[in-house]
Amino acid sequence: MALIEVEGVHVRFGDRVVLESIDLAVPEGEFHGVMGPNGAGKTTFFNVLTGRVKPSRGSIRLAGEDVTGLRPQLIAAKGVARSFQIMTLFDDFSARENIMVGLPAFRVRGFDMHRAASADSDLAEQASDILAMVGLTDRADVRAKDLSYGDRRALEIAVALGQNPRVLCLDEPTSGLGTDGVQRLSQLVSQLKRKLTIVAIEHDMEFLFSLADRISVIHWGQVIARGAPQELQQNEWVKRSNLGRFA
Repeated sequence: MALIEVEGVHVRFGDRVVLESIDLAVPEGEFHGVMGPNGAGKTTFFNVLTGRVKPSRGSIRLAGEDVTGLRPQLIAAKGVARSFQIMTLFDDFSARENIMVGLPAFRVRGFDMHRAASADSDLAEQASDILAMVGLTDRADVRAKDLSYGDRRALEIAVALGQNPRVLCLDEPTSGLGTDGVQRLSQLVSQLKRKLTIVAIEHDMEFLFSLADRISVIHWGQVIARGAPQELQQNEWVKRSNLGRFA
């Protein structure tokens, strides 16, 4: 049984069909890439997967449990963490504090974030361990708004890892990164592979084809191709597009 099972997912906004009968199965430990042109429905699919959009029909199962239509907080509690194309960080908090306020042990407290983040040594230690995973140990006390763009990307992934997820969903993780930033992110994702199940939307095909175990191509709201990177090399749509040179 796959860890993630998406069956017949359909999304309609008014008269516009955005997703039409999407099927997807992701085994535990797989890095599954999602690619396609702008407007293909990729982000809507991610929003369905993480509870931000309820499908018109179809189902989503996580480890066999039907999570279709659950609120994002409930899906997150079941082990699905997500980064966003537009980063969502507390700019005036340090890197360590950003992770601390995202830890499940902190969120259940529901009181002053800054005071608690500054006072709890156990949470601080957990946050420091996560910062080490993403290579930000020496930036722990730097405010998020003072970090470089690449460091902010790494911090957002660190915040997601703080939720101790089973599934990590990455929405355009290389967006805005230069060559060095992409290389650093590639190293991080390589380290996370097999430890987590990863689903990533990505426009950087070189990044995706070098790391993903399998890739689904979405176009006009449908999966038009799926397979390992080397298999997609034979797909006619991929060969006709400017993506083919990376396959």
